Amino acid sequence: MKLSTRILLGMVAGIAVGVLLRPLADGPDSFAAALGAWLVDTAFEVGGSIFVASLKLMVVPLLFVSLVNGASAMGASARMGRIAGKTLALYLVTTGIAITLALLLANLIDPGLGVGLEGEVDFDPAAAPSAKEVLIGIFPSNPVQAMAEGNMLQVIVFSLLMGIALAHSGPAGEPAREVFRSFNEVIMAMVTLLMHLAPYGVFCLLAKLFAELGFSAILDLGKYFGTVLLVLAIHGSLTYGLLLWLVARRSPLTFLRNVRPALLFGFSTASSNATMPVTLNVAEQRLGIDNRVASFTVPLGATMNMDGTAIMQGVATVFIAQAYGLDISMGGYLAVILTATLASIGAAGVPGVGLITLALVLEQVGLPVEGIALIVGIDRLLDMARTAVNVCGDCTVSTLVASSEGLLDDKLFAEVSDRDRYVADP
Repeated sequence: MKLSTRILLGMVAGIAVGVLLRPLADGPDSFAAALGAWLVDTAFEVGGSIFVASLKLMVVPLLFVSLVNGASAMGASARMGRIAGKTLALYLVTTGIAITLALLLANLIDPGLGVGLEGEVDFDPAAAPSAKEVLIGIFPSNPVQAMAEGNMLQVIVFSLLMGIALAHSGPAGEPAREVFRSFNEVIMAMVTLLMHLAPYGVFCLLAKLFAELGFSAILDLGKYFGTVLLVLAIHGSLTYGLLLWLVARRSPLTFLRNVRPALLFGFSTASSNATMPVTLNVAEQRLGIDNRVASFTVPLGATMNMDGTAIMQGVATVFIAQAYGLDISMGGYLAVILTATLASIGAAGVPGVGLITLALVLEQVGLPVEGIALIVGIDRLLDMARTAVNVCGDCTVSTLVASSEGLLDDKLFAEVSDRDRYVADP
């Protein structure tokens, strides 16, 4: 059985078990309730937490080694600058399209009309960093501290500087470059080993989530939930598909079959950063993207490409405005587009960060931040779907950039679509 099929079965089984366990907590049988609570709070939480921690364990070393390898291979040429410019431009353009599409469809569907606000709603979001703080925070003063804290932007900057320095060091830097190349193979083998345990980790994560939330939270805000999912589906298939077909001249269907494992990981973990090792593996081994491109575009995308988050913010802004009976002017909508696009750059690829940046967007257009309390109950479920879209966007931009630079292996892109292939696959 293919790995992606096993992951999908783990997802379905986890959802089913979680939904079945939920009634036990409120049931009359004290033994069954205690058993259900132990499974959810101990067994599933331990299994899911270990799985996510194992993924995060490899994020920083993989990011550092891959970027040093890629930058050292191109740091002495002008190609790195071209790749960086194309990557940044594409990430900003796709995010702008995502938020615009979300605002248009949300105004057509009107998910907030008829929502009655009962009692006081309260939400106290964490403070979003200012643009100045984000800019200053990109540059590390202590690279070891940046790695220990998981500050991805700072690790990216240090890794690029290290790679460029190796590229300019000539023969003296060749032993160091060889060490990084060997280390990269070892880390990718570690990723492969972990991926074969993914079905069990995915099962634990989803069983715990649905045992705690169930489907009632979705039904209460069904129109909002459906609108976000609809925009995510349209953006993930139509926007990315058209870019692949028109710009890269590649089949969107073949692309989607190839990135399927990364999408399933992203959906299960709800974290672009935790999924990054798998995304990088898929980009190189299933899409045929050269490491010199993938090692830059994938980590940068996991940090700043938040198309799914931008979509949620657009729909949530319209939803909250309609729920409170407030109107947003055309200038307000333009402010939402600009703010959500820029906020996505500073958003970390971790679960729940969208609510923090959403508070920033709401403040820009004068909407009550407390309205976030209306949607916070189901945000964890939507976070899974929008993370899958974020991962899909990372792979799409990586494919576009690699194709434009002649660094895409067409044979590998086409051949692996019907089977699972990974580095050191047993």
